[in-house]
Amino acid sequence: MAISFDKAFGIHPEALSLRLKRSEVLASNIANADTPGYKAKDFDFQAALSGARKEYSTSLTRTSDKHMSFSSSMNDGLQYRNPLQPDTGDGNTVELMAERNEFLQNQLRYNSSLQFLTGRIKGLKKAITGQGQ
Repeated sequence: MAISFDKAFGIHPEALSLRLKRSEVLASNIANADTPGYKAKDFDFQAALSGARKEYSTSLTRTSDKHMSFSSSMNDGLQYRNPLQPDTGDGNTVELMAERNEFLQNQLRYNSSLQFLTGRIKGLKKAITGQGQ
């Protein structure tokens, strides 16, 4: 009997990829905390994951090189964050403590997703090798 990795892993690889991309966006915000005029960016993880679910459930195949490729890029949903604190005069909207908090929460969720996938892979490996009977 064949093992379907799509069924075994579901949407979790896409969620892991989105968490990684969000970490990069948040790290960029933290790195630019002192850059005058820099605007903090983020994206709605739930909306991006919903887009990944739709793409996951709707498999589109290009039958010609002239056809446009379809992908729900996370960059399409990248938005500027509305600051909670008043402008300090340099136009920078990064709130360092809030960005660090978001980064740490995202990292915890990334680790949880990774742990889930690792457990799933271990379970599949046991099933393939016949262990655990």
